[in-house]
Amino acid sequence: MRVWFNRGFSTVHTAIALIRQADADGRFTIVHSNPNPRAPAARLAHAFHTEPTGLATADYIDWCVAFCREHRIDIFIPGREATAIAGVHARFEEAGTRVLSAAAEADLQLIHDKARFYAETTLPDAPVAEFRHFEDAAGFEAAYDFLRRRHAKLCVKPAHSIYGLGFAVLDEERNSAELLMAGVEYHVSLADFRAGLAKLGAFRSMLLMEYLDGREYSVDCVGDSGRLVAAVVRRKSSQAGAGQRIDQRADILAATTQLCATHGLNGIFNVQFREAAGTPRLLEINPRMSGGIGMACVAGPNLPWIALRGFADGYADLEIPPVRDGIRVAELSQAVELA
Repeated sequence: MRVWFNRGFSTVHTAIALIRQADADGRFTIVHSNPNPRAPAARLAHAFHTEPTGLATADYIDWCVAFCREHRIDIFIPGREATAIAGVHARFEEAGTRVLSAAAEADLQLIHDKARFYAETTLPDAPVAEFRHFEDAAGFEAAYDFLRRRHAKLCVKPAHSIYGLGFAVLDEERNSAELLMAGVEYHVSLADFRAGLAKLGAFRSMLLMEYLDGREYSVDCVGDSGRLVAAVVRRKSSQAGAGQRIDQRADILAATTQLCATHGLNGIFNVQFREAAGTPRLLEINPRMSGGIGMACVAGPNLPWIALRGFADGYADLEIPPVRDGIRVAELSQAVELA
């Protein structure tokens, strides 16, 4: 079977490596495309093709359909434009290709809009942090006045973002220069932030939230159209170089199971939690592989392989190794020569 990974996040490299490692019979031919011919994943795929750049979404989807037809793709695992592609599966089916999307288009749109997602999520085992949405300085002041009465520390982040870009804790005592000199990351001066908002007028949708100061958990998962097939819970360490602990917490697994069912999650996805007073709180769903997918797979289940085999053949006869709960894992970088 011919499996295509288009341009995506850097985790494509890890996914292809893990699939090829598990595919002892050589059943799957991995095709990868990227605008960059020196992309690391190009070295691992059986076949590599250069992607066009600058295309509008509709034109890029046209290109994808034509690519599937020309290269006889059996399974397409989209990265770039994954949300839009989830809404046009029928076009790919006409070309003889099945698309492994993380969820339906409407669910993906909801997941990517954190303001709507938080407002619509009911999760007793891991409730979302209390938040308010704002799009101008007046909205921020109203949100701050409400939340600061209830929580000692607050933070901000964009309603639409990846990799935690735009997240910052509001520091009520130090200015930006003091924070910079102290080497404090992911903090912004409240006074400077307020002054900046006043100059901006309207801006992109933002969230003001209670700050959760506990341990962070990342759950790498495989779903089967709403049924949680496999999940590995990684507990992150606050100490640099200490790695991460595999911690299969029952409450976090229960919350992840509920989220998978609610949003019909499929294939590989990731869920992030953070503790407050010992209770896990939901941060977000990432409808894609996380950057730590390789560390999760050290604990037993080869998640990219499980997702691909399950999608190709069904999960009924697929053996899933148990998770080695309690082990410590880490990821080491390796230098290579690019062709």
